[in-house]
Amino acid sequence: MSAPDGPALLTLEDVHAAYGPVAALAGLDLAVRPGELVCLIGANGAGKSSTLRAISGLLRAGRGRIVFDGREIGGLEPAEILRAGIAHCPEGRRVFPHLTVDENLAMGAYVRRDRRAVTDDLERVCEHFPILAERRRQMAGTLSGGEQQMLAIARALMARPRLMLFDEPSLGLAPTVVETTFGIIADIRRRGTTVLMVEQNAYLALRMADRGYVMETGRIVLEGPAAELLANDHVRRAYLGG
Repeated sequence: MSAPDGPALLTLEDVHAAYGPVAALAGLDLAVRPGELVCLIGANGAGKSSTLRAISGLLRAGRGRIVFDGREIGGLEPAEILRAGIAHCPEGRRVFPHLTVDENLAMGAYVRRDRRAVTDDLERVCEHFPILAERRRQMAGTLSGGEQQMLAIARALMARPRLMLFDEPSLGLAPTVVETTFGIIADIRRRGTTVLMVEQNAYLALRMADRGYVMETGRIVLEGPAAELLANDHVRRAYLGG
C-alpha cells in the first residue's frame, strides 16, 4: 500500500519536553498523514518513547504544538487524548496482571459510552485474536509474553482509535512471535487505522513502514520514505548493522 497524500492527521512542531532537569525532546518536528504507517528509529535514549508519551499526554510538553486532526492536544489529559482517537500501546505490554483477559479488554474501552458497540467490539476483537478468545477468563499475568503483547494491542483497539502508537512491540518476544505481532500491526493499518511505531528492530520497521524518522538526542536528524532510509549509508551503519 502506497503512502497517502494530503494534510497530516498528527503534527508535532518544535516540541520540547523534559523529565525534571533532563531534556527528552529538544525541538521535535514530525508529521503523520491519515492511513500511513510511520516508524521512528534511533538509539536508546534518543527520545523515541518520550515522543509517544508526549503525544498521548503521559509527558507534558514544555514548549511547541501537538495537533491531532486540526485540534491542539498538547496539555490535555491522557483520557481526553484517548477519547479524541489516539491509543498508546506502551513498551513492555503493561497489561493488568490481576485482571482477566476480558477485564483488560474492557479497560481499553473505558472512555467509551456506547456499551452495546463495546460488547460487539469485544466479540470482534476476540475473533481477530483467537488465542485471547480461548483465555478470556484467564488472568492476564499468567499469559505468555506473546499473548500479553496481543492483549495489549487488542486492548488499545477497544478504544476504536484513529491513530495507534506502538512502543517497541517486538521487545522481548521470540522471533516467531515478532513475525505474528508485525503481521497484526500491518493488518491494523490495512483496516484503516493510522500507525506511528517506535521499534528497536530498525530493519523490520522500515521494511513495513511508508516513511521513517531517525531520532538523535531529542530531535529528528533524518526523515524520508522508508525505502530510502533503508538504503541510506548513515542509517545502515548506525542502525542496520552495516
